[in-house]
Amino acid sequence: MSTYVYGIVRADGAPDPATLTGVGEPPAEVRLVRGGDLAAAVSTAPEGLRPKRRDLGAHQEVLVELARHGAVLPMRFGAVAEDDSEVAAELERSAGHYAGLLDRLADRVEVNVKAAHVEEAALRTVLAEDEELRAANEELRAAGGGSTAERMAFGERVSDALAERRERDAETVVRPLSEHAESVVLGPPVGGCLANVSLLVHRDRLDEVHRAVAALQQEKGGLMEIRLNGPLPPYSFVTPPGQAVG
Repeated sequence: MSTYVYGIVRADGAPDPATLTGVGEPPAEVRLVRGGDLAAAVSTAPEGLRPKRRDLGAHQEVLVELARHGAVLPMRFGAVAEDDSEVAAELERSAGHYAGLLDRLADRVEVNVKAAHVEEAALRTVLAEDEELRAANEELRAAGGGSTAERMAFGERVSDALAERRERDAETVVRPLSEHAESVVLGPPVGGCLANVSLLVHRDRLDEVHRAVAALQQEKGGLMEIRLNGPLPPYSFVTPPGQAVG
């Protein structure tokens, strides 16, 4: 059977796996696979595992419990190895890399911040800022909407202006938040967001980050919505062996 991997910890600080509940139905028993000074929390990989709410929650809860006992290198949901021996071999083979990451991520968590424009507010803003675009909009209105070609051309100009505005506004979100983080990873613009940023933050600075996000939301008013998710296990900051620990 394949082995499902939750995360990597130091072997001497690992919790009793009997206290952990794994993914699958019924929930799989979690066990520790040791390799040198490291250990991986694993379970038998269930057949046909899908990212259902219950299994996503179980994966997260194992990581939360591991983190209560010390630094943890979280694997993303669905990480599977061929068997326990492959996991043990990887722990020994890349021990230096994983130990360095555990040192770096001790007492650190990930905070994810996403910002998205309020569409109507962003449209009003770009029209107010661009005199030519505003004039073209008024001409179309005066012409009863204009021809199909004219409407399409105007729509492309608006789309370009909104894209440029998203790029500029993303910087106004990422730059001030980066001042509160030890490291930053920019994610893809999922769900139409203009900024998707993951921050590596010391636990002692979490309140500081929350205040910074609240201040940004107040500053941006009705132009954008800013959402904070965290603290999370530092998924975005676990680099694979062979990649430098930044």
